[in-house]
Amino acid sequence: MKLFRLQTLKSLWTLKPPDRAFHGHARLLVSDVHSQYDSIRRGKQEIPKYFNFASDVLDKWSEIEKAGKRPPNPAFWWINGKGDEVKWSFEELGFLSRKVANVLTKVCGLQKGDRIITILPRIPEWWLVYVACMRTGIVLIPGTSQLSAKDILYRLQASKAMCIITSDTVAPAVDSVASECQFLKSKLIVSKGKREGWLNLTDLYKNQSADHSCVKTRIQDPMSIFFTSGSTGYPKMAEHSQGSLGFRPLLSERYWLNSSPSDIVWCTADTGWILAAVASLIDPWIFGSCIFVHMLPKVESAAILNTLCEFPIDTLVGAPTLFRMLVQNDLSSYKFMNLKHCMSGGEPLNPEVMEQWKSKTGLDIREVYGQTEAGLICCVFKGMKIKPGSMGKAVPIYDVQIIDKNANILPPGQQGEIAIRSKPLRPLGLFSQYVDNPKKTAESERGDFYVTGDRAIMDEDGYFQFIGRDDDIIISSGYRIGPFEVESALIEHPAVAETAVISSPDPLRGEVVKAFVVLSPTFSSSDLESLTCDLQEHVKKTTAPYKYPRKVEFVQELPKTVTGKIKRNELRKKEWGQM
Repeated sequence: MKLFRLQTLKSLWTLKPPDRAFHGHARLLVSDVHSQYDSIRRGKQEIPKYFNFASDVLDKWSEIEKAGKRPPNPAFWWINGKGDEVKWSFEELGFLSRKVANVLTKVCGLQKGDRIITILPRIPEWWLVYVACMRTGIVLIPGTSQLSAKDILYRLQASKAMCIITSDTVAPAVDSVASECQFLKSKLIVSKGKREGWLNLTDLYKNQSADHSCVKTRIQDPMSIFFTSGSTGYPKMAEHSQGSLGFRPLLSERYWLNSSPSDIVWCTADTGWILAAVASLIDPWIFGSCIFVHMLPKVESAAILNTLCEFPIDTLVGAPTLFRMLVQNDLSSYKFMNLKHCMSGGEPLNPEVMEQWKSKTGLDIREVYGQTEAGLICCVFKGMKIKPGSMGKAVPIYDVQIIDKNANILPPGQQGEIAIRSKPLRPLGLFSQYVDNPKKTAESERGDFYVTGDRAIMDEDGYFQFIGRDDDIIISSGYRIGPFEVESALIEHPAVAETAVISSPDPLRGEVVKAFVVLSPTFSSSDLESLTCDLQEHVKKTTAPYKYPRKVEFVQELPKTVTGKIKRNELRKKEWGQM
């Protein structure tokens, strides 16, 4: 196979400070990459056969550090808000991740292609485990710490994961379901103490050798699997490869983060979501930037604002909820040390919030739009005109169009579905498949396009304006919630005869979960206020707490089609018409 030229990657490794020179070289670098990618699309060149993010990116930056050709800032900088701090260079990151790699292979007996579920808060071990999995070819499946025992059981059984790594907080939930998971062989805990039946990851990796050879991985080999909620059924497993996650930024995302080796990037996303993998690991590190992490046990305005004042953070990436929360404060009393770039993604950002942030801080918020299955799809790139209400233009690696139900491309100004051209050549960046679900994988395409399920309008300048989901998915505070999961939890309660879950407008979170509930006859005379609290607590215990219905409305009946299907669209239109 003819290999795609890696001259761009090699020239990146030889760039020298100062940063002004770096940026000059980088512009040529990206231009060269894009011209090569055009050649790939035309079939004149092929993508590389082998690629591994750990050896081909991180280890190369370690070599640059040793040669004194990278600014002295760390590669990883973590704080917990209580005075504890961790700083690693790329060399230290490599040293420690090789130790963890040996724990996974030598102690746990895991091999390339095996799957591991990692449910950890924002602690350094999450980054070490991710890199260790890259080195070993083990497929990492991240999960949020808010997952319930039922959620964890489903993920362990569906993924056939052979190992799980978590904290003291989640370990009891794992223990309650582990006996039902036939593939689970090892349980690793990140803890200062010991727990029966668990191996202590911290103790183990400290005593391991740092001598480890990175496995050779093909560019299409799986790197990560992300569980993503659907409008029907349980979450699907979207698989990403070394290429779609790791190599992708070289072809496009220089524009969205616009980072360099001297920059410090802080993404506040939960470690269970793809945004954390993209904006708090892959994309900053491929360009040698420092990743900043605050443990943030609770996302609070004061903690965020004080951190921006105390630390030289250049770029802040967060969900719209973050910025909606921050603008409610008196920002005149805060002086950010070094903040230059602000980026919002996960759901649409209200234009009024962008205006308030700009007037109070002098900084623009640039929107990004993406999906678990495709990563970054659209972006307001640095230097691009900001159009309020718009999420920017398509990223260079994708041909993004607005299409109708028959996969016809619609002209500017017409509303339709956001779609990415996937034929004749599937673009590097799209997920590989929904694991063990060929039917859903096939249904994600229409004609020559991968269909996102989101509706939008593209204007004459190529800007996309988000309209809404084309299905029943609820996106609240950046969390993607399928109504089926919430309805399944509610229906388990004896008071609920029938239920329908939709999104409801909310000034802070954008939208929240609302449940319409038909009561069982024996509960028809209940105290509804008390019952609402009872149902909310029930959902919090049954599934991840972020999914609970913040609004509950009791009704006599639900609108249905002649075949008995609930008309969620009708409920949603009525709900959003009440704004």
